[in-house]
Amino acid sequence: MRKLWIALVALVPALAQAQQFDKSVAAVNDSVIAWRRHFHQFPELSNREYNTGAYIAAYLTKLGLEVKYPVAKTGVVAILKGGKPGPVVALRADIDALPVVERVSVLFASKVNGEYDGKKVGVMHACGHDSHTSILMGAATVLQQMQKEVAGTVIFMFQPAEEGSPGTEEGGAPLMIKEGVMDNPKVDAVFGLHINSQTEIGTIKYTSGATMASSDWFTVKVKGKQTHGSQPWSGIDPIVVATQIINGFQTIVSRQSELTKAPVVISVGVINAGVRSNIIPEELVMQGTIRTLDSKMQKDVHERMKLTATKIAEASGATAEITIDTKTLVTYNTPALVKMMLPSLEAAAGKSKVVESEWTTGAEDFSYYGEKAPAFFFFLGGMPKGADPKKAAPHHTPDFYIDDSMLDVGVKAFCQIVFDYAKLKK
Repeated sequence: MRKLWIALVALVPALAQAQQFDKSVAAVNDSVIAWRRHFHQFPELSNREYNTGAYIAAYLTKLGLEVKYPVAKTGVVAILKGGKPGPVVALRADIDALPVVERVSVLFASKVNGEYDGKKVGVMHACGHDSHTSILMGAATVLQQMQKEVAGTVIFMFQPAEEGSPGTEEGGAPLMIKEGVMDNPKVDAVFGLHINSQTEIGTIKYTSGATMASSDWFTVKVKGKQTHGSQPWSGIDPIVVATQIINGFQTIVSRQSELTKAPVVISVGVINAGVRSNIIPEELVMQGTIRTLDSKMQKDVHERMKLTATKIAEASGATAEITIDTKTLVTYNTPALVKMMLPSLEAAAGKSKVVESEWTTGAEDFSYYGEKAPAFFFFLGGMPKGADPKKAAPHHTPDFYIDDSMLDVGVKAFCQIVFDYAKLKK
């Protein structure tokens, strides 16, 4: 009887903490939704998140956290020192938007315009970073309210320029790391999440090991010989050469890459050449992206692309110069950490709502944090209940839409991870 009594007495604080936790998460959800809609209505491009960063920093300062701002140009880092000793856990959200004109009919739709690559563009949170930011602000609120129960230190990282810094500017995760966010204090484990417009709300998806692709951006400059459009034989047409190079790149994917091992994607997104319809230009410049989920295949694809571009151009009497710039690494979820924290995700969303999924060819600069500490990056559903995933607008499109009514699942997941990781690392 005495042992039972001791066990029951020990259980009371745990039950009280759980009740406070659930109450705090529920109470912050309205604020999370309001923040998300504010950021959605007033988006800012990469390395230009001046108002976004200031808004986040002001709130976290008012909350009573130790705030560093600006970090990596426009980012924010806030530190919560728990009431008990324990590990250092980092939670990350990205804060930048995209050069996309919004077509979604919501009251808080973006009407913002900006400049990207010298062009006037619309600006939209077409990838859900507004949700990530708001979820992390919610997690900071809950954990600050429960500060005495938190073991260790929590670092809240609000990162700019995940979509890539403009031009030759530094930015994103590499600059955050360069400025010491993973070392001062030294992080024991880092976690991040991403909303997904084609996964139903309330659902969490994860992958162990390689989960998102590396992202390389390439530029090919094809130089031919300018001539009149009526006499193509008098020149060397860089446009025709470029089309052959593009087709050659696709055979690298379909005929030269071991796709049963890991996927490869090569896409050309920009082609610039010519000024008049009756002039064959001298030069063409095209740009695109490469996605791989295996570092050896990544290197092999780079070499094959260089060979393909230069030799096809040479065969036509043209020349081709190709440069490849690595933007992100493979996002790798540390298997042991995934196994350890899976119960935390199940506690946040419900066991039936946590689903193991396949890797994706999307890319994330969260991958760089994984070079500094064990890392776990997972996905949170944002598609309305009952909707068809095949009809849901994908990310980076004008029709991108999420249901923000269950962002509290992300808040709860982050907080649950903080409490559980500390217990498991004792």
